[in-house]
Amino acid sequence: MRRAIPILAVLALTIAACGGTTGGGPATSKEPIKIGGIFDLTGATSDVGVPYSEGVKDFVAFINDKGGVNGRQIQLVSDDYAYQIPRAEELYNRLVTQEQVVSIMGWGTGDTIAMTPKITKDKLPFMSASYSADLVADVTKTPYNFMIGQTYSDQARVMLKYIKDNWKGSSPAKVSLSYGDNAFGKSPVEDAKKFMQENGIVNTPDIVVASNALDMSPQLLAVKSAAPDFILMQNTSAPVAVEAKSAKTAGLDKTALATLNWGFGEKTLELAGTAAEGMLAVVPFVGLSEEASGLKEIKDWNDKQKKDWRKQPVNYVQGWLTMKVMSEGLRRVQGDISGEKLKAALESIKDYDTGGITDKITFSDKSHRGALASRIYKAQGGKWVRLVDLTAATAR
Repeated sequence: MRRAIPILAVLALTIAACGGTTGGGPATSKEPIKIGGIFDLTGATSDVGVPYSEGVKDFVAFINDKGGVNGRQIQLVSDDYAYQIPRAEELYNRLVTQEQVVSIMGWGTGDTIAMTPKITKDKLPFMSASYSADLVADVTKTPYNFMIGQTYSDQARVMLKYIKDNWKGSSPAKVSLSYGDNAFGKSPVEDAKKFMQENGIVNTPDIVVASNALDMSPQLLAVKSAAPDFILMQNTSAPVAVEAKSAKTAGLDKTALATLNWGFGEKTLELAGTAAEGMLAVVPFVGLSEEASGLKEIKDWNDKQKKDWRKQPVNYVQGWLTMKVMSEGLRRVQGDISGEKLKAALESIKDYDTGGITDKITFSDKSHRGALASRIYKAQGGKWVRLVDLTAATAR
């Protein structure tokens, strides 16, 4: 019996040295935590995809510089899929089977929808930059999809309610929806139309545009006779800027323009120039030109890296914060990290304070819609001016 004690002690030390745990405590492994990244760097949405990806990458560098997550560095394994669904699926398979990542930072609506069955089967937490309501409408069907921004459908409801409440015309406001012929563009259309029908807003003909079009005046001329009071756009900065200039060319000077979050940003104003004047935007995030305590670490990091944060668009902030929320989930995992444990850890996040960048973020086993509110801005004098603070459209 005397000799059993040192033998057991040696075994315990051996287990600890190999990274084993007892009692479900934190894992002793110091291996990097592999996270996948599927980004659009050269495709149709790269105008906002590139700065978003840079925000994700810079947060990883920032957190690693501070010691990582629970003493472990994050290793981001990412690639460009050029906004092509087959390439996204190919990249996803490589990240899961070869790289064995524990979660993925995704991008587009169409590709996220296409990969969701695999995401669910693989039990891999997936935080997309798509805010399509379909991805989080039913957690029992999409249990591993998470998002931190207000859904496109709720953004549309917030904007349409603002239009209705502030409309001064003698007859109901008329609104045309403008969007690309893809899953991203179409995502909020049905819900927006339903809201208009229920709230006495006249739905004038839709405008379906190409993301890479250099002139959209032919499509806009087609709706000119309907005389919409507003055109609500679901697109990214570059095509929204093209549409703003094309609206002037088509003679729709009396039609006000409005956009959901990806059409908002410094790039829109830069590309559209005076054609953007008066444009409305509904946005879940604040840009670096604003005062919010949560922006300080981003500004400080950029200063440290000798980057001019004043030139970083709001999409960079989106990428940074999305990766930060994922890392908060990683921080909460006890023991070895698995997809199931990370999902549960993310679902434990409640009223996560982003320092004013967004509404407070809450996940649960019943809802993966992180933030429920957005702000409304207006382009005035070459700047975005906040009109309305955080506004929700639906309850959790």
